[in-house]
Amino acid sequence: MSRLPATSVPSISSDTGSQTYAPYDADRPLMLRCSCGQDHAPADHGKAVAQSASLATEAEALSREFVEASLIKAIFPVDSVRRRFLKAVGANTARAAIASVLPVTALQAMAQDKGALEKKDLKIGFIPITCATPLIMAHPMGFYSQQGLNVEVVKTAGWALIRDKMLNKEYDATHFLSPMPLAMSLGLGSNAAPMHVATIQNTNGQAITLANKHKDKRDPKDWKGFKFAVPFDYSMHNFLLRYYVAEHGLNPDTDIQIRVVPPPEMVANLRAGNIDGYLGPDPFNQRAVYEEIGFIHLLTKDLWDGHPCCAFGTSAEFIQQNPNTFAALYRAVLNSAAMARKAENRDMIAKAIAPAQYLNQPEIVIQQVLTGRFADGLGKVQNVPNRADFDPMPWQSMAVWMMTQMQRWGYLQGDVNYKQIAEKVFLLTDAKKQMAALGQSVPEGSYPKFKIMGREFDPAKAADYAKSFKIRKAA
Repeated sequence: MSRLPATSVPSISSDTGSQTYAPYDADRPLMLRCSCGQDHAPADHGKAVAQSASLATEAEALSREFVEASLIKAIFPVDSVRRRFLKAVGANTARAAIASVLPVTALQAMAQDKGALEKKDLKIGFIPITCATPLIMAHPMGFYSQQGLNVEVVKTAGWALIRDKMLNKEYDATHFLSPMPLAMSLGLGSNAAPMHVATIQNTNGQAITLANKHKDKRDPKDWKGFKFAVPFDYSMHNFLLRYYVAEHGLNPDTDIQIRVVPPPEMVANLRAGNIDGYLGPDPFNQRAVYEEIGFIHLLTKDLWDGHPCCAFGTSAEFIQQNPNTFAALYRAVLNSAAMARKAENRDMIAKAIAPAQYLNQPEIVIQQVLTGRFADGLGKVQNVPNRADFDPMPWQSMAVWMMTQMQRWGYLQGDVNYKQIAEKVFLLTDAKKQMAALGQSVPEGSYPKFKIMGREFDPAKAADYAKSFKIRKAA
């Protein structure tokens, strides 16, 4: 009787997620070969076929386990960190989270030759806010490295610096406020430079936060003379704050003051009394509650449910010079966004992005934002699962709405070819193509209508919409 050499098959340790190997021996007697060509006796053909099918199923399962174990080890290469993570969430939860966005078939597809990467070492800028979750978590969770990219995510102090570093080509791609690529492409606030929105990083995820001393002034009509902070002129924060107070009869240019303050400095300015409130990104709304210096007046999802906030993008030049690298970045970010969208992954993600090199926030603050179960600073615990979401679709009607608000408040002068600009800057077709290639659900259409504070926005009637507001910048 001949004996095959011992081989090994992998398994996942439930404690550490590391790969262990168990010996596999098989004794195979010499026998007459069946007419089917396989090495078994003719009388044993039926039994052999059944065994073969069983072994194939077992091999496929082992292959999946091997892939999952490899991914967990790649995401958390340090043994002690991997053990703490798996102890916190459990091996099955970790496997399920990975499988939800990276099934074996998707991994096989990604492993196929998609063109040599023109540039593997990349710098991506980000502001430390939860809006950047897909871009940030893609780093510790290995989504960039899975695409063959060596990405450095660089924490940046403010949006003007993000803009300047993109213009100076110090960053290859970046976390943008979604109106920024429109403004930069149009030469608003800086020299014109063609920029693109590849994906929306997050939807909702903002709030109006007021200082505790204003708990008796919940009606915006009482806000005359208030000083508010927003992170940047070309931001959804600025446009939504202006829209909100104008709907309550206040002129944002004359009845209140709006200042640009970098998000990480908003809480300190609220504490010091330099501002009365802010429409800002999370986690700084929740951080003000955590510090007991402010309360959440309202979530911006209550103004426009599903509104865009931040985006992932880069320059037209980078895409032209590095098409394969850009496609790899696209895949990494879309896979990361798909994981972030699932509610069951939010606690795990909070653990990954809370550390100092990323958001540098208490984990409980991040958890409250991402899970939507949070203290509001008014004595209540709210449960709003879609307080923040991560729908990546760069709808071109979103771009059109932003331009109508730029016109309304005097940032953009003259007539505007909304459709041409929206389709040039917001890469909806590319996003759909990459999502389809990854087996993700792809919605139809390009210009959906939206409702902002109960009023429908029809992108086909954008020019009339921009001129329809009673309170707007005088021409």
